[in-house]
Amino acid sequence: MNLADLAHDTMIEQGFKPEIPRSVKAELELIDQNKVIKSSPGRDLRELLWSSIDNLTSRDLDQVEYAERQNDGGIRVLIGIADVDAFVKKDSAIDSYARENTTSVYTGVTTFPMLPEELSTDATSLLEGKDRLAIVIEFIVSADGDTKSQGVYPAIVHNYSKMSYEVIGKWLDDHTAVPTEVSDVPKLEEQVRLQFEAATRLRDARKVHGALHLETIQATPVMNEQGEVTDLSLVEQNSARDIIENFMIAANATMAEFLDTQGIVSLRRVVTTPSNWPRIVEIAEELDETLPQEPDVRALSDFLERRKKVDPDHFADLSLSVVKLLGPGDYVVHVPGEDNDGHFGLAVHRYTHSTAPNRRYPDLVTQRLLKWSTSKGGAAYTKDELEKIAERCNDRESAARKVERKMRKVAAAMMMKNRIGDQFDAIVTGVSQKGTFARIVRPPVDGMVVKRERGLKVGQHARVKLLSVDPARGFIDFAAT
Repeated sequence: MNLADLAHDTMIEQGFKPEIPRSVKAELELIDQNKVIKSSPGRDLRELLWSSIDNLTSRDLDQVEYAERQNDGGIRVLIGIADVDAFVKKDSAIDSYARENTTSVYTGVTTFPMLPEELSTDATSLLEGKDRLAIVIEFIVSADGDTKSQGVYPAIVHNYSKMSYEVIGKWLDDHTAVPTEVSDVPKLEEQVRLQFEAATRLRDARKVHGALHLETIQATPVMNEQGEVTDLSLVEQNSARDIIENFMIAANATMAEFLDTQGIVSLRRVVTTPSNWPRIVEIAEELDETLPQEPDVRALSDFLERRKKVDPDHFADLSLSVVKLLGPGDYVVHVPGEDNDGHFGLAVHRYTHSTAPNRRYPDLVTQRLLKWSTSKGGAAYTKDELEKIAERCNDRESAARKVERKMRKVAAAMMMKNRIGDQFDAIVTGVSQKGTFARIVRPPVDGMVVKRERGLKVGQHARVKLLSVDPARGFIDFAAT
């Protein structure tokens, strides 16, 4: 079975268009990268010690970061976001292609980028050693973790070091020797440690306001030269990921606030108050804990923090249950002055997506809303246009999850085909008319419980036996024991 071909076919089944049209290729030929950069009206910030932290193999670099200590104890943070709009104009062929798919899809086998790689891994990627255009989101982080916006503006930046989560996380968490990707750049060690300090302030402040700390298990297939899945590699949370996650949350909240103050109708990212709260309360009761009968994000945050300390080995399982019950986020149109649901899990009231324009269409839309209002006047999009974009993005995000989930299941089924009859510890992840679903703990594999499933509830721990696998369809069947 060729997994790359299967991933391509699955994309088409879910309504994606993975093939780049001729019209897009023709537009790419006309782009003069140097001319675009030289004509930029942005500030020249190339002298600042910008750096990036991303996955080891990432080439579509959306962000760079810089921090500077202030005399009053605050930390000035600048987040440079790839200025995709400078190269992809509204209603161009490239834009129409991106608007059709709205998101990059990461299958673990191959990646289907929202934008052609000539842009997403080159002209609009904030690559090490290159001058690039960016939208800078600037804010001050106070000693108690509060943020104060210092503006949002275009700039030219230079990435002095592409660092990786894997290497930087191990260095910060295990106190190992300074890695060469840090030591080779003068003053970068001091810079990374200052960024870590700022991110810690942000995290602690959000925790006070009830932000949820969740640690779900993410796995990607490991394949040999013959294309066979030999293992599943776990993505582990570490301090390097914490830096970027907390910076991106602060940057997105700052952008949402800035758009509001400018009176701009925009896209918001919301996670509403969970309708499945009673089941979350039940899970707490099963662990001899008590949660309020009405949704309370601070109480849930405290509960999760206690459970991580009491039972760290099963915290990822608990996190998965809570994530499933909270449900996914949605894009909605926000009119300044009107109330919105905010983001329940992040404990922020105003939140948008703006930090990944190479791989999320709403982030590109946000760039245009910002730039049109500050330089051209008027609005880049009407409210009706934004409503249609939000609907399309929600639909495509759901479809992308289905593609990624199927490919994970196919890879897992290939790996598990020699373990029929084995028993595993599992956690129930879904109960619906379609069936009862569970994830085994090690290796982290999802499947359907097809025997003795009656009475199982989301979040419940169970012992299951592997009955059968169908790699072609990604089916894995369990029986509860």
